[in-house]
Amino acid sequence: MAWFRELVHGFDLETTGTDPHRARIVTGAVVEFRAGEVLGRREWLADPGVPIPAEAAAVHGITDEQAAQGAPPDQVADAIAEVLTASWRAGIPVVAYNAAFDLTLLAAELRRHGLPSLRERLGTEPAPVLDPYTIDRYVDRYRRGKRKLEAVCTEYGIRLDAAHDATADALAAARLACAVAERHPKVAELSAAELHRSQIGWAAELAADFQRFLRRQGEQDAVVDGVWPLREPAGESETV
Repeated sequence: MAWFRELVHGFDLETTGTDPHRARIVTGAVVEFRAGEVLGRREWLADPGVPIPAEAAAVHGITDEQAAQGAPPDQVADAIAEVLTASWRAGIPVVAYNAAFDLTLLAAELRRHGLPSLRERLGTEPAPVLDPYTIDRYVDRYRRGKRKLEAVCTEYGIRLDAAHDATADALAAARLACAVAERHPKVAELSAAELHRSQIGWAAELAADFQRFLRRQGEQDAVVDGVWPLREPAGESETV
């Protein structure tokens, strides 16, 4: 049976910032979803160990006082990594909107706390990952409008109850992945493993196109990283 009618695990993080190598986890969620039905969910609240900037708190609504009630950040990162790797070991696709952000941030947190990486836990690359952001940008690349989660949910008729709530965003990502597959036969006909491999190439192609655009606009030194779905932390300076 097609992957989008089977079990998938939606995943999302809310964080202290927008740089995945430096930001910290504040909340996280994994939602079990199949054929329109929520079967279960896991949720985490972390004390990130650093102040939450006002602009980040304004997005996800978690203040320093609330975060202080959360679990230590190493425990949260380890628990999330264990849930995700259990999904991949069972062959269950992990769905994340803009997966390169969430998985790169999780990888940075694991490294920061001296914990095994996703690759070390699995003994292979984390897969399959399904990213509605990458898929939609590739299969409908000339559609006008924003590609943020809220906007793309509106495009596909997906309800998003509370944007920037980790559980709501994780569920919306799962629903959205299925909706994209239902609309686009070229997505529906691929297995989850084939779609994962396709997205690696699609992300690289989209990044190269955007890099060329920026350079045409005068940003001659522009570099757009097309690595997907996981960009490993590059150096010790990024772990502080």
